[in-house]
Amino acid sequence: MDGFPILSLMLVVPLVAAVACLFVDAKTARLIALVATLVDFVLGCLLWANFDQNPSAPQWQFTEYAPVFGRFAWAMGIDGFALMLIMLSVFLMPICIGASWEAIEKRVPEYMALFLLVEVLMIGTFAAQDLFLFYMFFEAGLIPMYLIIGIWGGANRIYASYKFFLYTLLGSVLMFIAMLYMSSVAGTSYIPDLMAYDFPAGVQTWLWLAFFASFAVKMPMWPVHTWLPDAHVQAPTAGSVILAGVLLKLGGYGFLRFSLPMFPEASGELTWLIFALSAVAVIYTSLVALVQSDMKKLIAYSSVAHMAIVTIGLFAFNQQGIEGAMIVMLSHGLVSGALFLCVGVIYDRLHTREIARYGGLANNMPRYAILFLLFTMASIGLPGTSGFVGEFLSLAGTYQVSTWVALLCTTGIILGAAYMLYLYRRVVWGEIKSDDVRVMPDLSRREIALLAPVAAVVLWMGVYPESFLAPMRADVATLLERVNRGNPGSDSKPTAGKPAAIAAYEARVEEVSGHGEAAEGGEAAPAAAHGGGH
Repeated sequence: MDGFPILSLMLVVPLVAAVACLFVDAKTARLIALVATLVDFVLGCLLWANFDQNPSAPQWQFTEYAPVFGRFAWAMGIDGFALMLIMLSVFLMPICIGASWEAIEKRVPEYMALFLLVEVLMIGTFAAQDLFLFYMFFEAGLIPMYLIIGIWGGANRIYASYKFFLYTLLGSVLMFIAMLYMSSVAGTSYIPDLMAYDFPAGVQTWLWLAFFASFAVKMPMWPVHTWLPDAHVQAPTAGSVILAGVLLKLGGYGFLRFSLPMFPEASGELTWLIFALSAVAVIYTSLVALVQSDMKKLIAYSSVAHMAIVTIGLFAFNQQGIEGAMIVMLSHGLVSGALFLCVGVIYDRLHTREIARYGGLANNMPRYAILFLLFTMASIGLPGTSGFVGEFLSLAGTYQVSTWVALLCTTGIILGAAYMLYLYRRVVWGEIKSDDVRVMPDLSRREIALLAPVAAVVLWMGVYPESFLAPMRADVATLLERVNRGNPGSDSKPTAGKPAAIAAYEARVEEVSGHGEAAEGGEAAPAAAHGGGH
């Protein structure tokens, strides 16, 4: 597929479909949206099948480059990290359209058009290789989600949509200023070049903090997480699925793509900040989830705790931590999306999310009870499910750096088991409390068709995670080489707050170099890693 602009095609298909939806009736709009998202899923599968996983392959593949004006260019391309997150996006989108098939009854063409626009912007964010092209896709994603929550949301949808928009927009202003500075100093806005550029150590801290202001809100990290429960509770079911499934991952992707490789010294210095905020988030939001009476709000708080596991894994500066963080992002995207679908299934029947209104669903909805149990166990991290693989790797990587942080975050897993099993017991087990619950029908064929594929991938990732780790392995090695190497030629290279893993790595490099070994390979690796640029 060399030379074929498959990434641009994956943007064009849903964009054209979104425009078409605005000129047809509701039934046709649903069909157009479903077909377009399925076409993008097929294109995503082709992308994965043709992705070269050989360690000697170029880091950036399927690249497209066309100058637009000045330093701004239409530059697209993916590595293993972007590939996996694009696959997550195109996998969940047809499910979101299916979940909205009957639940959305008003202004259906506009709703479908906005969802297709969300898909365009998500794929564009992960594939963009120009700094300002990334920023355009990254920020434009706010607009359709703001409208989806504000128009098709719950009773307090206006408040939730404004809060969502303002939180995420204000956090990105500082990032844009930092981008202007970076492109001016480096003389380029091409992301692969910037990932190899050594910014002065003193400036890195300020740039890192500017990007952190945006990515921390997107994750969301404690204490800037308060917009998320409101957005989830008010959003329609499919809105919650795509918000938890993909949009929260933009912050983690940002840390991987910008903060760690572009500002390695600052990342090493400020690891303590990430660890502190993440440890608090895991424990605090898990305790808050325990006392929730609304099912959506409980799952929303659990999302904050799970995303905190992502941040500690990323900043562990080792292979297990980074691979674990990516698997947690993929797993959480699937599992939390499925949990919101499960809530949507019973909400469509009873029109309430209050946990106290349910009970005994195993009696009249056995298929629902089985699938809900699987996703509950995956959220807890049961071995054999995707949740276990990601959390184990992340915590194993963190343990190598800080036993205390690993210990604190492990308590979050225990609390996670408490609130998820407590939720499941109150909703599914026990006696049926009311006649309206007793007559609730089990899953329809459409609902099974939405949940079964997610269940299959959750088990696939839990049983054979290598198929998801393999495309990212070379990129993990390249990233580690960048963050561990830091800037050895600079006298201002910081040491305070540096993880023990970095110090051990550098000591080993010096020892090997002293014996005259690996010098040649050390020079060749970055060149191979950044091949396939323009």
